[in-house]
Amino acid sequence: MRVLMVEDEVRLADTVRRGLTDAGFVVELVHNGEDAVWAATEHSYDVIVLDIMLPKLNGYKVLETLRERGVWTPVLMLTAKDGEYDQTDAFDLGADDYLTKPFSFLVLVARLRALIRRGGPERPVVLVAGDLSLDPARRRVERAGRELVLTPREYGLLEFLMRHRGDIVSKTEILASVWDPAFDGDPNVVEVYVRYLRLKVDAPFGRHAIETVRGMGYRLDSDGG
Repeated sequence: MRVLMVEDEVRLADTVRRGLTDAGFVVELVHNGEDAVWAATEHSYDVIVLDIMLPKLNGYKVLETLRERGVWTPVLMLTAKDGEYDQTDAFDLGADDYLTKPFSFLVLVARLRALIRRGGPERPVVLVAGDLSLDPARRRVERAGRELVLTPREYGLLEFLMRHRGDIVSKTEILASVWDPAFDGDPNVVEVYVRYLRLKVDAPFGRHAIETVRGMGYRLDSDGG
Protein backbone atom coordinates (compact mmCIF):
# COMPACT_ATOMS: atom_id res chain seq x y z
CA MET A 1 0.00 0.00 0.00
CA ARG A 2 1.78 3.10 -1.28
CA VAL A 3 1.21 6.39 0.53
CA LEU A 4 2.35 9.87 -0.46
CA MET A 5 2.57 12.01 2.66
CA VAL A 6 2.79 15.78 2.21
CA GLU A 7 3.71 17.49 5.47
CA ASP A 8 6.09 20.38 6.17
CA GLU A 9 6.45 19.71 9.91
CA VAL A 10 9.52 17.48 9.63
CA ARG A 11 9.36 15.91 13.08
CA LEU A 12 5.66 15.06 12.78
CA ALA A 13 6.15 13.78 9.23
CA ASP A 14 8.97 11.45 10.27
CA THR A 15 6.99 10.15 13.24
CA VAL A 16 3.94 9.39 11.11
CA ARG A 17 6.06 7.89 8.36
CA ARG A 18 7.70 5.49 10.81
CA GLY A 19 4.33 4.52 12.24
CA LEU A 20 2.79 3.92 8.83
CA THR A 21 5.82 1.90 7.76
CA ASP A 22 5.46 -0.29 10.87
CA ALA A 23 1.77 -0.72 9.96
CA GLY A 24 2.71 -2.11 6.56
CA PHE A 25 2.51 0.97 4.35
CA VAL A 26 5.18 2.07 1.88
CA VAL A 27 5.53 5.81 2.49
CA GLU A 28 7.06 8.53 0.32
CA LEU A 29 7.44 11.86 2.09
CA VAL A 30 7.59 15.36 0.58
CA HIS A 31 7.56 18.69 2.41
CA ASN A 32 6.05 21.26 0.01
CA GLY A 33 3.20 21.65 -2.44
CA GLU A 34 5.25 21.77 -5.63
CA ASP A 35 6.99 18.48 -4.85
CA ALA A 36 3.61 16.98 -3.97
CA VAL A 37 2.13 17.84 -7.37
CA TRP A 38 5.17 16.45 -9.16
CA ALA A 39 5.22 13.20 -7.15
CA ALA A 40 1.48 12.55 -7.42
CA THR A 41 1.52 13.25 -11.15
CA GLU A 42 4.61 11.19 -11.96
CA HIS A 43 4.03 8.20 -9.65
CA SER A 44 1.15 5.98 -8.60
CA TYR A 45 -0.08 5.89 -5.00
CA ASP A 46 -2.95 4.18 -3.24
CA VAL A 47 -3.67 7.22 -1.08
CA ILE A 48 -2.31 10.73 -0.40
CA VAL A 49 -2.10 12.36 3.05
CA LEU A 50 -2.09 16.09 2.38
CA ASP A 51 -1.55 18.96 4.81
CA ILE A 52 -3.25 22.27 4.02
CA MET A 53 -0.63 24.72 5.30
CA LEU A 54 2.33 24.03 3.02
CA PRO A 55 5.15 26.13 1.52
CA LYS A 56 5.16 26.97 -2.21
CA LEU A 57 1.63 25.63 -2.85
CA ASN A 58 -0.96 25.15 -0.11
CA GLY A 59 -2.89 21.91 0.18
CA TYR A 60 -6.03 23.36 -1.43
CA LYS A 61 -4.06 24.35 -4.53
CA VAL A 62 -2.27 20.99 -4.65
CA LEU A 63 -5.59 19.15 -4.51
CA GLU A 64 -7.19 21.41 -7.11
CA THR A 65 -4.22 20.97 -9.45
CA LEU A 66 -4.22 17.19 -9.12
CA ARG A 67 -7.93 16.91 -9.87
CA GLU A 68 -7.55 19.24 -12.86
CA ARG A 69 -4.81 16.94 -14.17
CA GLY A 70 -7.00 13.89 -13.80
CA VAL A 71 -5.22 12.43 -10.76
CA TRP A 72 -8.01 10.69 -8.83
CA THR A 73 -5.95 9.10 -6.06
CA PRO A 74 -7.93 9.26 -2.77
CA VAL A 75 -6.81 12.24 -0.66
CA LEU A 76 -7.04 12.62 3.12
CA MET A 77 -6.52 16.20 4.25
CA LEU A 78 -4.47 16.36 7.45
CA THR A 79 -4.34 19.78 9.05
CA ALA A 80 -4.40 21.86 12.20
CA LYS A 81 -7.30 23.89 10.82
CA ASP A 82 -10.66 22.72 12.17
CA GLY A 83 -13.31 24.97 10.74
CA GLU A 84 -16.55 24.06 9.01
CA TYR A 85 -15.62 26.07 5.94
CA ASP A 86 -12.14 24.51 5.79
CA GLN A 87 -13.74 21.09 5.52
CA THR A 88 -16.28 22.30 2.99
CA ASP A 89 -13.56 23.83 0.82
CA ALA A 90 -11.54 20.62 0.95
CA PHE A 91 -14.47 18.42 -0.06
CA ASP A 92 -15.56 20.85 -2.78
CA LEU A 93 -12.10 20.58 -4.33
CA GLY A 94 -12.20 16.79 -4.33
CA ALA A 95 -10.88 15.59 -0.97
CA ASP A 96 -12.08 12.16 0.16
CA ASP A 97 -11.56 12.50 3.92
CA TYR A 98 -10.42 15.05 6.51
CA LEU A 99 -8.56 14.63 9.80
CA THR A 100 -7.46 17.40 12.18
CA LYS A 101 -4.35 17.68 14.35
CA PRO A 102 -3.82 16.43 16.96
CA PHE A 103 -5.14 13.09 15.75
CA SER A 104 -5.18 9.48 16.82
CA PHE A 105 -2.65 7.45 14.84
CA LEU A 106 -5.00 4.45 14.96
CA VAL A 107 -7.78 6.56 13.46
CA LEU A 108 -5.43 7.76 10.71
CA VAL A 109 -4.51 4.18 9.81
CA ALA A 110 -8.16 3.12 9.82
CA ARG A 111 -9.15 6.05 7.58
CA LEU A 112 -6.33 5.31 5.13
CA ARG A 113 -7.23 1.64 4.90
CA ALA A 114 -10.87 2.57 4.31
CA LEU A 115 -9.91 4.95 1.50
CA ILE A 116 -7.67 2.32 -0.10
CA ARG A 117 -10.45 -0.29 0.03
CA ARG A 118 -12.83 2.19 -1.55
CA GLY A 119 -10.34 3.03 -4.30
CA GLY A 120 -10.02 6.15 -6.41
CA PRO A 121 -13.21 7.91 -7.45
CA GLU A 122 -14.22 7.86 -11.07
CA ARG A 123 -13.93 11.13 -12.93
CA PRO A 124 -17.25 12.99 -12.58
CA VAL A 125 -19.27 13.13 -15.77
CA VAL A 126 -19.22 16.50 -17.55
CA LEU A 127 -22.74 17.92 -17.73
CA VAL A 128 -23.71 19.11 -21.21
CA ALA A 129 -26.67 21.04 -22.64
CA GLY A 130 -25.99 21.97 -26.25
CA ASP A 131 -22.79 24.03 -26.32
CA LEU A 132 -23.00 24.68 -22.56
CA SER A 133 -20.85 22.40 -20.42
CA LEU A 134 -20.07 22.10 -16.71
CA ASP A 135 -17.20 19.99 -15.43
CA PRO A 136 -17.82 19.20 -11.71
CA ALA A 137 -14.26 17.92 -11.19
CA ARG A 138 -12.61 21.11 -12.43
CA ARG A 139 -15.53 23.39 -11.48
CA ARG A 140 -15.25 24.77 -14.99
CA VAL A 141 -18.13 26.13 -17.08
CA GLU A 142 -17.90 26.76 -20.82
CA ARG A 143 -20.30 28.08 -23.44
CA ALA A 144 -19.38 27.73 -27.11
CA GLY A 145 -15.78 27.00 -26.11
CA ARG A 146 -15.47 30.12 -23.93
CA GLU A 147 -14.86 29.73 -20.19
CA LEU A 148 -17.41 31.50 -18.00
CA VAL A 149 -16.50 33.00 -14.63
CA LEU A 150 -19.23 32.35 -12.05
CA THR A 151 -19.49 33.04 -8.33
CA PRO A 152 -19.83 29.95 -6.09
CA ARG A 153 -23.58 30.52 -5.74
CA GLU A 154 -24.06 31.03 -9.47
CA TYR A 155 -22.08 27.87 -10.11
CA GLY A 156 -24.18 25.90 -7.60
CA LEU A 157 -27.40 27.10 -9.20
CA LEU A 158 -26.23 26.28 -12.71
CA GLU A 159 -25.03 22.82 -11.65
CA PHE A 160 -28.42 22.11 -10.08
CA LEU A 161 -30.26 23.25 -13.20
CA MET A 162 -27.99 21.21 -15.46
CA ARG A 163 -28.40 18.07 -13.37
CA HIS A 164 -32.14 18.52 -13.84
CA ARG A 165 -31.98 19.83 -17.41
CA GLY A 166 -35.26 19.51 -19.22
CA ASP A 167 -37.18 19.31 -15.92
CA ILE A 168 -39.13 22.05 -14.17
CA VAL A 169 -37.68 22.79 -10.73
CA SER A 170 -39.43 24.97 -8.16
CA LYS A 171 -37.96 27.77 -6.08
CA THR A 172 -38.38 25.56 -3.01
CA GLU A 173 -36.32 22.78 -4.59
CA ILE A 174 -33.63 25.24 -5.65
CA LEU A 175 -33.43 26.85 -2.21
CA ALA A 176 -33.19 23.45 -0.49
CA SER A 177 -30.44 22.19 -2.78
CA VAL A 178 -28.39 25.29 -3.62
CA TRP A 179 -28.87 27.36 -0.47
CA ASP A 180 -29.92 25.27 2.54
CA PRO A 181 -32.91 23.11 3.51
CA ALA A 182 -33.46 25.42 6.49
CA PHE A 183 -33.22 28.65 4.45
CA ASP A 184 -35.71 31.17 5.85
CA GLY A 185 -34.76 34.27 3.86
CA ASP A 186 -36.52 35.87 0.93
CA PRO A 187 -37.25 33.18 -1.71
CA ASN A 188 -36.98 35.87 -4.37
CA VAL A 189 -33.21 35.51 -4.03
CA VAL A 190 -33.63 32.69 -6.57
CA GLU A 191 -34.97 35.16 -9.14
CA VAL A 192 -32.00 37.41 -8.50
CA TYR A 193 -29.48 34.64 -9.15
CA VAL A 194 -31.37 33.32 -12.15
CA ARG A 195 -31.04 36.81 -13.60
CA TYR A 196 -27.31 36.87 -12.82
CA LEU A 197 -26.89 33.50 -14.56
CA ARG A 198 -28.81 34.60 -17.63
CA LEU A 199 -26.54 37.64 -17.96
CA LYS A 200 -23.49 35.37 -18.04
CA VAL A 201 -24.71 32.13 -19.61
CA ASP A 202 -27.38 33.23 -22.08
CA ALA A 203 -27.31 36.93 -22.95
CA PRO A 204 -23.77 37.18 -24.38
CA PHE A 205 -24.52 34.25 -26.70
CA GLY A 206 -28.03 35.23 -27.78
CA ARG A 207 -29.52 32.17 -26.05
CA HIS A 208 -32.51 31.58 -23.79
CA ALA A 209 -31.59 28.28 -22.13
CA ILE A 210 -32.86 29.20 -18.65
CA GLU A 211 -36.65 29.42 -18.90
CA THR A 212 -39.19 30.71 -16.41
CA VAL A 213 -42.26 28.49 -16.18
CA ARG A 214 -44.95 30.70 -14.70
CA GLY A 215 -46.34 29.49 -11.41
CA MET A 216 -44.04 26.47 -11.36
CA GLY A 217 -40.37 27.44 -11.39
CA TYR A 218 -37.49 27.22 -13.85
CA ARG A 219 -36.19 24.88 -16.50
CA LEU A 220 -32.90 24.66 -18.33
CA ASP A 221 -33.38 23.64 -21.94
CA SER A 222 -31.70 20.25 -22.45
CA ASP A 223 -30.44 21.50 -25.84
CA GLY A 224 -28.88 24.58 -24.31
CA GLY A 225 -31.36 27.08 -25.71
